[in-house]
Amino acid sequence: MLDSDNTREFEQSAGETPSCCTSLQDAKRANSKPETNNAVPIVPSHESALTGVFEISKVLTAPSRLEVTLAKVVDLLRSFVQMRCGIISLLDGDGQLDITVGAGWSESCDERCRMYLPRKAIDQIVTTDTPLVAENIAVHSAFSAADTDVLGASDAIRVSFIGVPIRVDANVVGTLTIDRVLDNGSRSWLDYNLRLLPVIANLVGQTVKLRRSFACDREQPMAEKERLQKQFCELKRPARERKKVYVKGMIGDSPALRGLLEKVAVVAEAKITVLLRGESGTGKELIAKAIHELSPRAKRPFIKLNCAALPETVLESELFGHEKGAFTSAFNSRKGRFELADKGTLFLDEIGEISASFQAKLLRVLQEQEFERVGGNQTIKVDVRVIAATNKNLEEAVARNEFRADLYYRISVVPLLVPALRERRGDIPLLAAEFLKNFNDENGRTLTFDPSAIEVLMNCDFPGNIRELENCVHRTAIMAAGPSIGRNDFSCYHGQCFSAVLWKPATPPAEAATSAAVLVPPVVGEQAPLAPVGAALINGAKIIDREGVIAAMERCGWVQAKAARLLGLTPRQIGYVLRKYEIEIKRL
Repeated sequence: MLDSDNTREFEQSAGETPSCCTSLQDAKRANSKPETNNAVPIVPSHESALTGVFEISKVLTAPSRLEVTLAKVVDLLRSFVQMRCGIISLLDGDGQLDITVGAGWSESCDERCRMYLPRKAIDQIVTTDTPLVAENIAVHSAFSAADTDVLGASDAIRVSFIGVPIRVDANVVGTLTIDRVLDNGSRSWLDYNLRLLPVIANLVGQTVKLRRSFACDREQPMAEKERLQKQFCELKRPARERKKVYVKGMIGDSPALRGLLEKVAVVAEAKITVLLRGESGTGKELIAKAIHELSPRAKRPFIKLNCAALPETVLESELFGHEKGAFTSAFNSRKGRFELADKGTLFLDEIGEISASFQAKLLRVLQEQEFERVGGNQTIKVDVRVIAATNKNLEEAVARNEFRADLYYRISVVPLLVPALRERRGDIPLLAAEFLKNFNDENGRTLTFDPSAIEVLMNCDFPGNIRELENCVHRTAIMAAGPSIGRNDFSCYHGQCFSAVLWKPATPPAEAATSAAVLVPPVVGEQAPLAPVGAALINGAKIIDREGVIAAMERCGWVQAKAARLLGLTPRQIGYVLRKYEIEIKRL
C-alpha cells in the first residue's frame, strides 16, 4: 500500500492545488500562489513509483465504471508524482472527446475538465502519436494563447507540461497529461515523468481495449488479469533483480531501444546470420559489435568491412585475400577478412551496394563457408558468423533484379530494425549530454545545456539520426559564446540549418506566395496510405495544399472519410489538415 502518512499529508495540502474540476477562475487564483506541497518529492523513489504503479494496476483490474476507474488512477498518480493537475481524456470512434476525467471526478465537473484541456497540444499528441514535453508552455509552439490562458500561465507563472498518447493496438484513443508550476526542479521532473507516464498510459490503454471489447461484461477475462498482475509484480521487484541488457556505446532508455537490445541479447547466443536494417546514422555498427560481444565468440576477432567503399576487384581481394603474383601489386600473399574472422564475426556494412557479379561469389561463401584466394586454387574453409547491414530497401532491389533473391534469403535470416532517432526522442537529452561531455573533454571546455537548448533538440526530426545530432552538438558548441548553450546558439533557430535543405520541399516563389502547404505528419504504428497525385512525400510525411483539400471535400460531398481516401490520408490526418487550414465543414 501507499504510505498512509504521506497520503494524508498530501490530501491536507491538496486544497492549494487547482483540480481540473474546479472553475477556471478558481484555477487561475490558485496559480497565483506558490506551490507549498512538500508531501511528494519532485522525483519519487523507485520503490514509491513501483508501488504506485502496482496500486494503479489493481484499480484498473477492479470492476467499476470506466470514468470512476480513470479518476482513481489520477488520484493515485497524485500520491507519488508532484503535479498540479492531471487529466485522462479518451476519444470516440470519430476522434471526438468522449470521456475527460481528473482527480475527484463527478458528473457535474466533466465539462470543467474539458475546459482545462489545452486543445492544440492535445491535437498534436493525438495526430503525431508522440509525447509532448514543454518546460515552459508560454514559449512552446504547441500551445496557443488560449491554451496558456487555460493552464493559467503568465509572465509571472511559468507552467511545465507533459502529455503522452494512450494507445489501443496501433491507434491513439486518448491522452494522459499532467502539469506543474515551473521551478528549479522542473528538468528532473520532466525527464523522470517522460519515462513513467508512458507505462501508466499503456496500462490505461489495455483497460480501455478490454472495456470496449466487452462492454456488457464488467469482469475482465481472467487470463488477461493474471497477465497484468504478473507484469506489475515484475515491476514491483527491485531493479537489481530484473534483467537488463547493457551495451557499451549505446546510450538511451527509450522503449524502442530497450526492445532492440532485448532482441540483440537473444540472437547473440546462436550462430546465425543477422541483417541490420535502418536509416543511415542510427548506429548499426554498434549493434553489430554488441551482438558479437554478447555471443560465445566474444573473445574471437570482430572484423568489419564497408562494402560500398571499395570497387569490386579490391573488395574481392579484401574479403578472400590473394596469392603472391595474383595481380601487379601483389608482392606477397595476404589473408582476407574471412580468414581473419575465422571462429569470430565478420560485419559487412552497406551490403546492398555490392555488384550483381560479386553477389554470386559472396553467396557461395555464406552457404559453404569455403572459398579460394584471388590467384589461388586451394580451398580454404572457415567458421565465420556474418552480420550484414544496409539502409536500402532490399525487397525493392530484388524486385528490380538489382539484388539476388537467393542472397537476400541467405543474409536475412534474422532481420533487426534499428530505430531512427525520431522514434526514440526520449534518448535525445542523454545522447546530447554525452556528445557535449566528449566535446568538453577534447577541447578543455565546460559548456552545459540550457533547458531551452534541450527543447530545441527534442523538437528536431534529425533525418541524419545520431550522426546528425552529434554534428549539431559539436557545431553549436564551437560557435557558442557563453558558458552554456541556449536556444539562440542553434543554426536552425536562425533558419541557417543547411541539413534541412535535404528534406524541405522546393516550392516555386509564385506558388509559395499564393498558397502555403501543410506538412501532414505520418501515422506512427499504422500502414500509411499511398500519397495522392500531386502530394509530395517528405521524410515520411505528406504536403497537401488548401485548394486540393477543398476540391476533394467538394467532390466527396463534404464527407471526411471519403475525402481522406481520395487524398490518401487517414481520417485523423484529414481532420488535422482541416483544422490547420480552418476549413469550415459544409452540411449538405
